[in-house]
Amino acid sequence: MKPECSRVMDSLGGPLPADLESHVASCEDCRALVGGFDVLGGAPVAPTARTAPMSPAPAPRLETARQVALKELAAHPKPTPWWRELLVLLAVYAGVFLGGLFLLGRDGLVGNLASPLVIAVVALLTLLLVGGGALVAVAPTWRRLPWGLVALGAVGVAAVQLVGGSGQQGRVRPLLAGAMGCMGSELLLSVLPVAAALVLLSRSAFQPARALAAGLSAAGVSLLVLHLHCSDGTLAHLLVAHVVPWLLLAGVVVLVRSRLPTHSYAP
Repeated sequence: MKPECSRVMDSLGGPLPADLESHVASCEDCRALVGGFDVLGGAPVAPTARTAPMSPAPAPRLETARQVALKELAAHPKPTPWWRELLVLLAVYAGVFLGGLFLLGRDGLVGNLASPLVIAVVALLTLLLVGGGALVAVAPTWRRLPWGLVALGAVGVAAVQLVGGSGQQGRVRPLLAGAMGCMGSELLLSVLPVAAALVLLSRSAFQPARALAAGLSAAGVSLLVLHLHCSDGTLAHLLVAHVVPWLLLAGVVVLVRSRLPTHSYAP
């Protein structure tokens, strides 16, 4: 936290000096802080010729929020390094991936009937999305993520999943029957990664593009497991049972995060 950030917090409830106003304009955390205080207590009224030059007393809710913020800063004057949260998230992803692969791969860890090169390329691109989404979920430098970049990653991985299918149906069974098994596995394997991502996302302000990237990453763990395990490489199965549930789970992450409270008070 910069010294100017502390001065902004001390000046809440009154008009900001010109130098602090320029700092707020360039500091994302202070803009969010001042905006939140304005919503809670209303922006302070600037003195005029008909009013006394003294600053108005802060509204009760404004003062309460200010005290909560100061208490949080006093308890945690130094922020926790963001890379520790990234390691925790990646550890959860790795545990679920390995557990799911061994649980579903009792007859062999890799059931995909495509060529080894295609399997490796699709798996690598999916793994890059999982790791990149986890980085976006916790890294402070990625909190203003363009929608186009998120959409490009989602469309790219969806395309390689579909194009990289073997085209073969390992076991002859109806489309719906085969899809239900993979959809259930994908949902089950996504519970822990999605929960971990939501916990970490709630520690900062809600941003839809960032939440979507985190959702694509968390649900991508189960997508990667299914890519290696599933022997049905037909286009219809991959679309209905793998790709569409993955995208829906990512959308659920955005919806749930938008309704969760943000557990962050210090800038």
